[in-house]
Amino acid sequence: MSKPIVFVTGNAKKLEEFIAILGKNFPHQITSRKIDLPEYQGEIENICRDKCRAAVKIVKGPVIIEDTCLCFNALKGLPGPYIKWFLEKLGPEGLHKMLDGWQDKSAEAVCTFAYCSGEADATVLLFQGRTQGNIVSPRGPRDFGWDPCFQPLDMDKTYAELPKEEKNKISHRSQALEKLKNYFLNEI
Repeated sequence: MSKPIVFVTGNAKKLEEFIAILGKNFPHQITSRKIDLPEYQGEIENICRDKCRAAVKIVKGPVIIEDTCLCFNALKGLPGPYIKWFLEKLGPEGLHKMLDGWQDKSAEAVCTFAYCSGEADATVLLFQGRTQGNIVSPRGPRDFGWDPCFQPLDMDKTYAELPKEEKNKISHRSQALEKLKNYFLNEI
């Protein structure tokens, strides 16, 4: 039997969404582990590859890492991969206020999963999903990151206001996980 794949996260809400979206038919056992990985800088794809390689060195086996970005179009993609720090310091209200001086309130939510088998010289594979939306005055529960201030295009509710099942059908995370799931379901 193959080793379980370790999903590197300490975020219970993220793990809950991950398991819910993958569903019961995922062909591998998933475990989770909180690991303090270095906070790399750079472009989304490079950050994900570096984080995945760092996790493999610690786990010494197959890993999946996730990196989520919130990219404000008026700010040419920032805060992007640094959203965690902006959210921690400013909260959802502060994220919304960051765009006070801009007419453009559009944003893109980006989720990237990186997988590596853990074998020597194994390639890091990336699976990415993107959702277009707008940054709005926060609405809904405040229990999951920047969800209260991100409203997907063509919707009248923020991620936080949507029922979990509905959010899990349209989110950037679900799009990325669908690609990851398809990869594993189609592997030979």
